[in-house]
Amino acid sequence: MARYTGSSCKLCRRENTKLFLKGARCNSDKCAFERRPYIPGEHGSGKKFRKRISDYGLHLREKQKARRTYGVLESQFRKYFKMAAKKTGITGENLLQILETRLDNVVYRMGFAPSRNSARQLIRHGHIIVNERKVNIPSFAVNVDDEIIIKEGSRQMNLVQEAMEAATELESYEWFKVDKDQFSGKILSLPKRDQIPLVIDERLIVEYYSK
Repeated sequence: MARYTGSSCKLCRRENTKLFLKGARCNSDKCAFERRPYIPGEHGSGKKFRKRISDYGLHLREKQKARRTYGVLESQFRKYFKMAAKKTGITGENLLQILETRLDNVVYRMGFAPSRNSARQLIRHGHIIVNERKVNIPSFAVNVDDEIIIKEGSRQMNLVQEAMEAATELESYEWFKVDKDQFSGKILSLPKRDQIPLVIDERLIVEYYSK
């Protein structure tokens, strides 16, 4: 299955929630979800979300919401679920932890990129260093004590500069720290559920794959 290349705003409208896929635009008056809060396509017809959803649909939408938020393919998401189920602890929380510790998400959370999609581009183009080694794989799993740095020659990029200026909530994250002056961040611990700012019921995802 190929990666989705359509409008990011349509994904937010389909899931009836902001997925923050376009950075600062999602918080502006240009946000398509705010302007057109209904399902895209002819079946939306400008109506609000009123259609009753089945139990299956409820589970499916929650899974799709998480998958689209982190920008992973269905095959990847299913693989992460299997990994989470094999680990000790609560499967749903394990799944979110695995998704949160993807390098593209970490680069985004640390404020080095305005969105996860932009973070993936930075990584693929070789602008990110992990533990003094260039990593160009967005799905790379970071771990405790890993240090993530913007390559010195890439620190003046407008995308990086603007993202770091807009990053105002970094201190609210307890599982990593960021040194803006050094364009670096360090993983202090693996994120717990209450440290992951994602409005989603991961139990529904577990139930979806358990059927």
